Amino acid sequence: MTGAPRKSIVIVGGGATGVILAAHLMKVAGNGFRVTLIEKCEEVGRGLAYSTALPDHRLNVTIERMSAYADDPLHFSRWFRAEHPDSRIDSQFFAERSEYGRYLSQLFGGLLASEAGTGRLRRIRGECLSIQPAGSGLEVQLSDGTSLAAHVVVLATGHAPDGLSELPVAMRLGSSEDAPVDPKSRVVILGSGLSMIDTWLSLRHRGHVGEILAISRRGLLPLPHAATRNPIRLDVADIPLGTELSYFVRWFAELIEETERAGGDWRDVIDGIRPFNRQIWRDWPATAKRRFLEHTKAWWDIHRHRIPADIHVRAEKAIEAGELKLLAAKAVGAKERDDGSIELSLRRRGATTVEAMSCSRVYDCSGFTKDISGTSAEPLRSLFQQGLVRTDPLRISLDVTTDCSVVDAAGRPSAKLFAAGPLTRGAFFEIDAVPDIRLQAARLVEIITT
Repeated sequence: MTGAPRKSIVIVGGGATGVILAAHLMKVAGNGFRVTLIEKCEEVGRGLAYSTALPDHRLNVTIERMSAYADDPLHFSRWFRAEHPDSRIDSQFFAERSEYGRYLSQLFGGLLASEAGTGRLRRIRGECLSIQPAGSGLEVQLSDGTSLAAHVVVLATGHAPDGLSELPVAMRLGSSEDAPVDPKSRVVILGSGLSMIDTWLSLRHRGHVGEILAISRRGLLPLPHAATRNPIRLDVADIPLGTELSYFVRWFAELIEETERAGGDWRDVIDGIRPFNRQIWRDWPATAKRRFLEHTKAWWDIHRHRIPADIHVRAEKAIEAGELKLLAAKAVGAKERDDGSIELSLRRRGATTVEAMSCSRVYDCSGFTKDISGTSAEPLRSLFQQGLVRTDPLRISLDVTTDCSVVDAAGRPSAKLFAAGPLTRGAFFEIDAVPDIRLQAARLVEIITT
């Protein structure tokens, strides 16, 4: 393709999704395209998940399943062993998330160095404000007033930074509003999943010794990983695709019972069905998807999104000691008092009455965005205003095709605007973990480079 115009590909977002996509693009032979990664943070590859510096914040996927490359599953494992030659590492090792962020940053840095002079890869530190049609392509406008012309733009902005709770007093850990509080005071966390575990560990690391209360609809704690993995073998013909949720749940529960009677573990079933999760989600009718999100997701999350066994033991000990409490309830209101404390109104699960509780801080760990159309992310707001994107039927992400092509307000899929990672949750559901993102990236590269 020497002498031919290069196809310009712009990736908006330099977290894990953006870096993994760029890495897959660089594996494509030839010089027929150039890739620009836009990220406002100084270091790429970190995002929300891997920007933490706390050693207790560890991956919840084992080291041998965290490679950035779909066709080289041990890439991260080799990097980590080379970086830590004296560490005791086995197949069930859970690395620190900060190390994974460093891995992605070094990976991208190495690609930049190897592509120096080729014009195939560059990184721009800046903030994308808008994306709009321009000729046969798209124009990406940045906050410093500059703009980029692109044949293809991929939205890889990851998890929305917006507050998910309806309570205005709730905040994210580490946000600008997160000022110090009395270390002996009660702190409330909305949510009891992986983000709650992170927040609890961070508060303890800060020296907070007061009660930490985690509130969620069911008050469930993420379950631990097992020492070994033995996923059961399933064929797509074994799975009741396209059925209503109640039938599927009964089938799944019976499969777990059968596996445990044979000496297996429920984790073997959860892991065995993982390769089919996307197809199960896609084939469910809309009614099943809604009922899953409303009634079943909490149960699924604690089994599917597990934590390292030693972290689970620490959490259980904290619960036994009363340092960490789980409460099945819903926060229905809150108001700040003159002394700076918060009066929280909550309704326990199954109750009709509302009770008041005093605390010094409310942290938002309530899960993913409930309606992405209200996002504060500038490029997405711009696209919504122009009618170039729309929400998926569940409103939890952008509407995309199975090829990650963004669908506009009129229902037309785009040939030049794509999305990857968590922004495609409505179509793919489980697209937060690296093993899923890298497979999506490999497929998307095939689409946008042909």
